Amino acid sequence: MYTQALNSSDGEDRHVEDAARAAQFQARIDAEERIEPNDWMPPAYRKTLTRQISQHAHSEIVGMLPEGNWITRAPSLRRKAALLAKVQDECGHGLYLYAAAETLGSSREELVDAMLAGKAKYSSIFNYPTLTWADIGTIGWLVDGAAIMNQIPLCRCSYGPYARAMIRVCKEESFHQRQGFEIMLTLCRGTDEQKAMAQDALNRWWWPVLMMFGPPDQASQHSDTSTKWKIKRFSNDELRQKFVDATVPQAQFLGLTIPDPAMKQNEAGNWEYSAIDWEEFKQVLAGNGPCNRDRMAARRKAHEDGAWVREAAMAYAAKRRQRAALQAAE
Repeated sequence: MYTQALNSSDGEDRHVEDAARAAQFQARIDAEERIEPNDWMPPAYRKTLTRQISQHAHSEIVGMLPEGNWITRAPSLRRKAALLAKVQDECGHGLYLYAAAETLGSSREELVDAMLAGKAKYSSIFNYPTLTWADIGTIGWLVDGAAIMNQIPLCRCSYGPYARAMIRVCKEESFHQRQGFEIMLTLCRGTDEQKAMAQDALNRWWWPVLMMFGPPDQASQHSDTSTKWKIKRFSNDELRQKFVDATVPQAQFLGLTIPDPAMKQNEAGNWEYSAIDWEEFKQVLAGNGPCNRDRMAARRKAHEDGAWVREAAMAYAAKRRQRAALQAAE
């Protein structure tokens, strides 16, 4: 009986201590202080960040595939070089983000294995095909434009490594967005066939891009806690509306038509859009999108083909450690 009472007392003390730590943690968040890897944080905060940052990293890596599809088919050497540089940038973004996620206690191998096993998600937008060169322009203009809208607030994320990684990512994504818009502008000022190709790409990508911001606020599972911890600064619907309001004038400048006949501007100046087909979003997330299987097959093949590189790097690192140990012993 005495032991039971002692254990119960210890449990209550730990609960009180954890509650006090959680209150101090939230006070730091409310004061706009940055949380760093060695700081105490609630397990749920660590788990939420690991999920978000790793999914972001996976999206950057998988996002190389639809654009890489056009590197050898770009219409000019200039376009080829620019697209090659952009795909390389996306790879770099993935590496920054994996490094940030590792500071939370999960190894890069664990994160990648979870994605390859289908246990971790990546952005639904990369499960759509790039059928024409105009799709590359549309990805830069719309997909990267939506990413910027999502990511600029992350530069003020409460978790330091994530916020710092996003500063460089956003600078490069802004360049990608301008690059994509320039491709669309060139097409729209070209032949009738080129402008029609640009319109067709916009028609196919518009609604999937709006889905990129995530489900509506009332259906979002993580928004409340992410906002409380200042991981997120705006809700999904707020960011989606900001994107629509910024993009409609750009489409008008290009002479393209947003594929939403019911869209109208309200008295406040915001563009009201039609209901989004969230069933399509759910199906893509469930693995039933146009390219889900192709994307995962490509990533698994790349991972398997790169096994010898990882093994060689580990063997080299082991030899260096062994040599350093011998020198220290001497």
